[in-house]
Amino acid sequence: QVQLVESGGGLAQPGGSLRLSCAASGFTFSSYAMNWARQAPGKGLEWVSGISSDGSDTNSADSVKGRFTISRDNAKNTVYLQMNSLKPEDTARYYCAKDRGPYVTTRLLYDYWGQGTQVTVSS
Repeated sequence: QVQLVESGGGLAQPGGSLRLSCAASGFTFSSYAMNWARQAPGKGLEWVSGISSDGSDTNSADSVKGRFTISRDNAKNTVYLQMNSLKPEDTARYYCAKDRGPYVTTRLLYDYWGQGTQVTVSS
């Protein structure tokens, strides 16, 4: 069975950094693009960033471009989200999600999702 388990969330100050991890199992990790999405309280789900199956292509939402970096280690079946220059508006629950193919899509129509990890940015 497919499992996606996020970790690394917590409290950060504005301008600070956090690194999220997503450990994957139950599928051929290296064959699929992976994504991060987030949901703030009372708000809809927002796509944040994605990475192709081999790590050669990445895409990010304009709201995080230049601040967040997605990466993956196929040998470890893990995808990461390095978050720098954090802002209060980054406060949300962050979810790792498996794409349906090797290339990133942004419509949030993923077939598997993790349980999420909370990120709070506040002074």
